[in-house]
Amino acid sequence: MTTHFDFQEAVKALQAGKKLNGKYGVLTGLIKQLSEAALQAELEQHLANEQQPNRKNGTSTKTVKSSVGSFELDTPRDRSGSFEPQLVKKNQTSLTDEIDQKILSMFSMGMSYRDINKHIEDMYGMNVATGMISAVTDKLYSRVKSMAATASR
Repeated sequence: MTTHFDFQEAVKALQAGKKLNGKYGVLTGLIKQLSEAALQAELEQHLANEQQPNRKNGTSTKTVKSSVGSFELDTPRDRSGSFEPQLVKKNQTSLTDEIDQKILSMFSMGMSYRDINKHIEDMYGMNVATGMISAVTDKLYSRVKSMAATASR
C-alpha cells in the first residue's frame, strides 16, 4: 500500500528541522509516489496496447537508491510477464540525480505534455505517447495543484 505524499506535513517537517534528503527525508516520499504513479501509467499503457489478453498482477517491491534517499518501490507486474518498465527497469536499483530532478520538475512545475515528452525523450531516447503522460498527470494533478498553491503562500 502506497502512502501518499502530504505536502502540508512535509512543510511542517521542514520547519521542525527535518532533512530534505536522506532515508527519512521530506522529498523521498514524493519521489516514491511519483515513480510509482509513472510505473502504473506505463503498465496501463502497455496493457492497452497488448494484442493478447493480459492484466495487472500485483506488484513486486525493491529498494531503490536515489539522490534524496533510499525507499521501497512497488513495481507493477502483468500476468504474462511482458511488461518492461522504462522509468525503473527490471533489476535497476538506483535512480540517477537527473531522473530525480526530471521527475520533480515534470510533476511539480506543471509542465506541458510537450515539455514532459521532451524530458522523457532526453532521458530515454524514446517518444512517449500523450496518453501515458496524461495518465500520470491525471493521477497526480490535484495533489500537484494543491502543492503549488500552498508553496506560493
